[in-house]
Amino acid sequence: MASVTIDPSGEYLTIINSTGRRRFHAIWLRDNASDPQTRAPENGQRLIALRDIPHDISITKTDLNGDTLDVSFAPEDKVVRFDISWLEEHAYDQAPSRPRGWVAPDIEIWDAELTAHVPTGDFETLLRGGSALLNWLSLVNRYGFGKVTHGPVKPGALFQIVDLFGYVRETNYGRHFDVRTEVNPTNLAFTGMGLQAHTDNPYRDPVPTVQILYCLESSAAGGDNMVVDGFAAALRLREENEAYFNVLANYSARFEYAGDQSVCLTSRRPMIELAPDGELIAVRFNNRSLTAITDVPFDKMSLYYAAYRRFGEIIDNQEMEVTFRLNPGEAFVVDNTRVLHARKGYSGQGSRWLQGCYADKDGLRSTYDAMRRNQNKDAADEA
Repeated sequence: MASVTIDPSGEYLTIINSTGRRRFHAIWLRDNASDPQTRAPENGQRLIALRDIPHDISITKTDLNGDTLDVSFAPEDKVVRFDISWLEEHAYDQAPSRPRGWVAPDIEIWDAELTAHVPTGDFETLLRGGSALLNWLSLVNRYGFGKVTHGPVKPGALFQIVDLFGYVRETNYGRHFDVRTEVNPTNLAFTGMGLQAHTDNPYRDPVPTVQILYCLESSAAGGDNMVVDGFAAALRLREENEAYFNVLANYSARFEYAGDQSVCLTSRRPMIELAPDGELIAVRFNNRSLTAITDVPFDKMSLYYAAYRRFGEIIDNQEMEVTFRLNPGEAFVVDNTRVLHARKGYSGQGSRWLQGCYADKDGLRSTYDAMRRNQNKDAADEA
């Protein structure tokens, strides 16, 4: 059974129930009112600005009826109804207990053991949408990558994968790019050498947050694809040496790409990026695009390079990598702010041709959240 009390000043109220104690300020409650005078019923957007709420807003009365709470505000003489469950879901009155580098609860950290359980969806099944697409998007959101199988072996098919959740992000490489490598090439640009695990385009601001790679040819032995959970690598670094973790998070690296006279892309971001409250939100790691680091003070530079070296060693550790082969008609989608990808080296006769493009995970997360919300609404309507 819940109980509600109002602070004598009316500045906040307190809800006490079996889950604990939660306090809510009057100004916060009024700003988050959902009545039709405050928010548009069609889209939930606010109809008022903060300036429209009295600066001396206070709570004068509450009325708790089961799962709903009516709150009266002065000087507006306005009553707003809140769902207790909504208040608990959005509670902010909690002691900070999360370590620096915490990750969101819908994210699962992984290592090489995930190799036997790579998140995979069938191309035609995903195109039909429904629960299969929702489940695959859930896995991509949780693990940061997902594989697609049994797709058509035709150029441009990767765009159909992007259409499942969002839009192509066009860059100076165009709407898509071709990755053609041939064994025993006449041009070193088409080499079969392996690549260190990396995130793509760290020199862009903002960086492309989703990458799709689609296989059209794969007749050479070797050349398996590899992914590494950058969050897992960062957290392992923190466990080993917190000073290493902190120095890579506290100072910006610099990345640059100048492909031709018309392109000069630069960015300044840390290799391990944290939100102000310490949440781990991004990893940027690409030795080929790293330019001179100038944002680290002299007395921290040796520590920084030691941390950078160790971070790379963790990323290179086979215990961290998930490997799989892409055959023609197969693809994978990767969260480019979290998961590093690479290619194993290969030799012998044959060729390898992949097409790639970029998208953004706000579209992926929007599609997933909307599908999940609609599924929950349908379930509630049937109950």
